Amino acid sequence: MAGDALKVLVVLAHPNDDSFNHAVAETARRSLIAAGHTVDLLDLYALGVRAAMSTGERTAYHGDQPVLDPLIAEHIALVRSVEALVFVYPTWWSALPAILKGWLERVMVPGVGFVFDDSGKVRPGLKHVRRIVGISTYGSPRLYVRAINDNGRRTLTRALRLICGLRTRCRWLGLYAIDTATAAERTTFLKRVERRMRSL
Repeated sequence: MAGDALKVLVVLAHPNDDSFNHAVAETARRSLIAAGHTVDLLDLYALGVRAAMSTGERTAYHGDQPVLDPLIAEHIALVRSVEALVFVYPTWWSALPAILKGWLERVMVPGVGFVFDDSGKVRPGLKHVRRIVGISTYGSPRLYVRAINDNGRRTLTRALRLICGLRTRCRWLGLYAIDTATAAERTTFLKRVERRMRSL
C-alpha cells in the first residue's frame, strides 16, 4: 500500500518545546505532507491533556457515554478518521510517558478502541487503521533496552495493533543512548525519520 495518500495522526508526548522529540515530530509531519498525506498533529502537553482517568470517567467507562472530556472527544473523532497513527515520545522507565499512556486509556474506550460482538467477545474497533509507527528516544543503549523489555514499543506494536487488526503494519524507529548522541547522529536519525515517513 506504500504510495497511497493516507490521513495520518501524529501524537507527540514530550513536555519541552525545544526537545529533540519535537524536532522529530515536525520532521515526521513535514515529510508526510511532502509525500501527499493529510496530517494532524496532537502535542499532548501543549494541549493540556490530563493523564489520569478521573473517577467519573472510570464510572462511565462501560456506560453508553464513556467520554466525558470534550478534548478527548475531539481526539477520538480524529482517531476514527485516520488510516495511520504515528507516535513520537521519549521512553521513560522502559515505558510510555504517563501522558501518552493516559491518553490511550482515555481515548481507546469501549466503542472506540474495541467493541463487543453479540456474544460479548471483544473485537477490534480500529480496523480502518492501516499503519502504526512508533518513534522513540532512549537514554539507554539498545542492548540494555532489549534486556529489560521495551514496554512502550510492546504497547503500541502489540496491544494497539490487536485492536486495529492483523493486517495493520507496524514500523519502529528508535534513537538509543540519546544523552551521548552526537549532533551528526541526531541529524542522521532525523533523515531516517524523513525517509520512512515519505515511504509510509
